[in-house]
Amino acid sequence: MTEIPEHLLKRSRDRRAGGSGDAAPAASGDSTPAVPTAATPAKSAPKTEPAPKVAKPDSPVVAAARARRKIPFWAMATLSLLPVWGFLYYLAIKPSEKVVEGPIAKGIEVWGGCAGCHGGAGQGGAGRILYQGEVLKTFPHIEDMLNFVYTGSQAYASAGIKVYGDPDREGGAHAPLSYNGNPMPQQGEKYGGGLTEYEILGVVCHIRYDLAGADPKDEKWAAEYEHWCSPESEIFAALEGGATSFDKIADDFKAMMPPPNAVGVDPRETTAK
Repeated sequence: MTEIPEHLLKRSRDRRAGGSGDAAPAASGDSTPAVPTAATPAKSAPKTEPAPKVAKPDSPVVAAARARRKIPFWAMATLSLLPVWGFLYYLAIKPSEKVVEGPIAKGIEVWGGCAGCHGGAGQGGAGRILYQGEVLKTFPHIEDMLNFVYTGSQAYASAGIKVYGDPDREGGAHAPLSYNGNPMPQQGEKYGGGLTEYEILGVVCHIRYDLAGADPKDEKWAAEYEHWCSPESEIFAALEGGATSFDKIADDFKAMMPPPNAVGVDPRETTAK
């Protein structure tokens, strides 16, 4: 029986004592090849958990928006009605347009032909000033103004009448052709004018109550306005319908008109206040 050399036995003992480690290097001169052993796997590094993400703080604008109180849903219906309320409020405060009817409506239509001389608002020009009560000082009674507009100033001058309207006028009476030498053109058909009698009444009413400022509610002008210039004026309706004329008004409407109530178609001197 062949004996195992002592050095081999020692190597075997050493290998068993060292476990699965690498075999000791062979002694010098040892011709026995080293028995390869399986490499011990390297220990893997422990896994590290990723750091939690830190939320980026909101900007001041976003933070303020999130902190702002929200509109309750029940208030949305109320807010949706705001445009309607705004429109109704606008209608409530908007001044209503004045509806013009009767003689003054007709006078507004006619006035364009007079504005070239007297100014758009009656401020005067080639013709006399009419606004701010001036014409009311000249003609306290509408009948005298109707007569003068119908005949024109030249007819007064030709008839030798020295003043027209109120002879005691505040600021002085007006004489025919005294304003820059310009005549007041005749408007009545008898003198070749282009206006009918109801158109003359209409434009005179417009001058007195729109431009000159006579107040229909003032006791001084109330009766005149009612009879001559109101939308319900029977005189205007009769003139427009041809049922009366300037030279017949005094007889046809005597019951409703206090003196002086005559409107002629010829120039006449005025003495009544």
